Amino acid sequence: MAEYIVRCRNLVKKYGNFVAFSDLNIDVEKGKIVGLLGPNGSGKTTFIKILAGLLTADGGVLQIDGMEPCVKTKSIVSYLPERPYFNSWMKVSDCLDYFCDFYEDFDRERAETMLSDLQIPKDMKLHELSKGTKEKVQLVLVMSRRAKLYLLDEPIGGVDPAARDYILDTIITKFDREATIIISTHLISDIENHLDRFILIDKGKVRLNGEVKYIREKMGMSLDSYFREVFRCSRNF
Repeated sequence: MAEYIVRCRNLVKKYGNFVAFSDLNIDVEKGKIVGLLGPNGSGKTTFIKILAGLLTADGGVLQIDGMEPCVKTKSIVSYLPERPYFNSWMKVSDCLDYFCDFYEDFDRERAETMLSDLQIPKDMKLHELSKGTKEKVQLVLVMSRRAKLYLLDEPIGGVDPAARDYILDTIITKFDREATIIISTHLISDIENHLDRFILIDKGKVRLNGEVKYIREKMGMSLDSYFREVFRCSRNF
């Protein structure tokens, strides 16, 4: 039997009268890179925030590494939010210090190596950096933890194509192989060659959960083309 880092059954999340999802069922195997895909408003960010412990489900069952959400599960999850969260007056080195103090599993040497590869000076303040460079800094910090589950919400949206290749080839693909990465993104064509599996959700329901190679071999199209075909003319992105 496969081992799963995430298992959820009949998960429910509401915001007042709005139902983000009411019957979400997802299993995520350990050691995989998984694309969490879907149109705007499909529930991707809400699901990621629940896994990260920032939101609480209103019903259903959720297990992370065999445990219900708790302090222990938060300690094994490394989360990259969609928006920057560091104060703009902080230097890059301050961010490194912050992660060193806050996370026991943070590998500072690993982070400094990646920052050097991306040519990001540690003595620069965040307000001196471009939006894309800030995103690189936060991604480096998140991926330099020795976590079991990495949750990346739109990790490469504002990053230039050259740096995007480095991020995908070096930071994401060469992560700890026993860990799992869940990536929520609209840039499917950029990441699909790095994905093992994908979960396609729409209106709070899982529409398809499978291996990327299934789409290529059985349907004769790329994952990006399949996504566009499924949602063609139904929504504007």
